[in-house]
Amino acid sequence: MPNSDCPVCRTADIVCGKWTLLVIRDLADGRSRFCELERSLEGISPRTLSLRLRALEEEGVLRRTTFSEVPPRVEYALTEKGRALVPIIESMRSYGTEWLGATGACTEAPEPAIAALA
Repeated sequence: MPNSDCPVCRTADIVCGKWTLLVIRDLADGRSRFCELERSLEGISPRTLSLRLRALEEEGVLRRTTFSEVPPRVEYALTEKGRALVPIIESMRSYGTEWLGATGACTEAPEPAIAALA
């Protein structure tokens, strides 16, 4: 069992779930709705996204805001605790560029039909 007093182990407990860092990356630029996150995280199932969002909310990393509109609107945003994780993601971006030769964008690629029209 990992040392529960180790800061690295405690942080890893929060951020090492599959998709978790990508959810935080996408929320680093501001608020997003569920459907926007789902589109950005190509390949994630709605159930997995829902579970990740719920877990991050329980950890205090993000805040869920529900607007009483018809239809209901829900937005997710990083809390101060969540924004403190953004430098980790930026370090990963730098490492991937410098050491792994990854030069692609970290955002959703344009759809082929839209790219052809541009």
